[in-house]
Amino acid sequence: MDGNLFHALFRSAPAAALLLESPTGEPLTYGQAFARSAQFANALRSLGVLPGDRVAVQVDKSVDALMLYLGTLRCGAVYLPLNTAYTPAELDYFLGDATPRVFVIRPQALHALSAIALEHGATLQTLAEQGQGSLSERVNMAATEFEAVPRASDDLAAILYTSGTTGRAKGAMLSHGNLLSNARTLCDAWRFSADDRLIHALPIFHAHGLFVATHTAMLAGASMCFVSRFDPLEIIALMQRSTVMMGVPTFYVRLLQHPGLDRQSTARMRLFISGSAPLLAETHGAFFSRTGHAILERYGMTETLMNTSNPYVGERIANTVGMPLPGVSIRITDPATGEPLAVDQVGMIEIQGPNVFKGYWRMAQKTADEFRGDGYFVSGDLGKIDAKGYLHIVGRSKDLVISGGYNIYPKEIETEIDQLQGVAESAVIGVPHSDFGEAVTAVVVCKPGIRLQAQALLDALQERLARYKQPKAIIFVDELPRNTMGKVQKNLLRDAYRDRFSAPGVA
Repeated sequence: MDGNLFHALFRSAPAAALLLESPTGEPLTYGQAFARSAQFANALRSLGVLPGDRVAVQVDKSVDALMLYLGTLRCGAVYLPLNTAYTPAELDYFLGDATPRVFVIRPQALHALSAIALEHGATLQTLAEQGQGSLSERVNMAATEFEAVPRASDDLAAILYTSGTTGRAKGAMLSHGNLLSNARTLCDAWRFSADDRLIHALPIFHAHGLFVATHTAMLAGASMCFVSRFDPLEIIALMQRSTVMMGVPTFYVRLLQHPGLDRQSTARMRLFISGSAPLLAETHGAFFSRTGHAILERYGMTETLMNTSNPYVGERIANTVGMPLPGVSIRITDPATGEPLAVDQVGMIEIQGPNVFKGYWRMAQKTADEFRGDGYFVSGDLGKIDAKGYLHIVGRSKDLVISGGYNIYPKEIETEIDQLQGVAESAVIGVPHSDFGEAVTAVVVCKPGIRLQAQALLDALQERLARYKQPKAIIFVDELPRNTMGKVQKNLLRDAYRDRFSAPGVA
């Protein structure tokens, strides 16, 4: 049986049904998308793309960028989305590692990237947000019919590179079966139907926007409001004719800053989903107070797509990411021995299911190192499962602070700091220290108009945390460094403050 994800995405809706509204308000039906994706598939084929070849893409979000993805699936190639913020030096590594047949870029990047593409043997094509570019010209002349290339469920559909904060970036290989099984599970778990309209304001170079949002909507035969970027005023207006929004925590923080967000403006919405970064309990509570909607938080990874979700019907608990999705198995183990741990004990999160990726591109040993003998993927995330079965994420194993021989989980300290009056958010890191090995260091952002003193915060934490968990220093900043999906980049903080305790007289 043909397992090409492309067929499944177009199976649920009639050709005349609305797939999306473009950023300029132009409608695109499923039938029109089917024809347009055929043109992209034909264009790729004319450029020599064969089944299994990689198609690397670094372009702005647009309807045609989405059609390029669908066309890549249709011709049996492997899609390689690249963050629009990546520099030429970073792209040089990705192209050298993935060896794509074609590299699609923004027209304005042509001069900067031509040499890199040539060096790695990739045919360079351009695609602009408004439809201009050499690939667009080729697509517009192509036929609107293309027989989708049969793919097995285990065949590669996409490679997504991880951030590489602890070494070389790794290409996570996702199969047609990985993507399809996870999307079907989410359709059921989040009750998607053809009556839904999704507000799609996420980038499409990331699993959240490209796979979770797009696949779930299309499998249900739903439609999307496809916007180029997040603007609170525009999003609130779209809520009047939408039913679901997927976003990152930053979206919800910015919505709460807008006076137009209230129960009336969100009355038509049935579901707000948050992921890709931790959602503060304060944000969860404030959003519920303003709108009456409890944000549904879930947990996923590039390597596994979605693993857990708070329930659609039932208690959505702040600071948790819910329970394992159907077909997904989660266990907590001792990071050193791999032995399963009991309820409420913190350890390594390990995952098994049809959603789990095939491995890392051209890294056989790294792939073998990340899987247990019984097939569980070692996520690198630390967490615990409570008595109700809800998963709590404590942090990344690489963010664990070992101070004076004690294992210290930053999330526990951040939760306490974030509850203190005047604090907007915090990030706790370990900084090299001659006596303790690592010193617990808190980087804190104050609420607008508030100025706090480090000693006052330290005094407040004395009653809340054991002495070895208390920060040795508090550093105030205007904002925390984040990646495009809203995750705090603690590696940048560790680099910035690594000499904090090395100066003479600093204890």
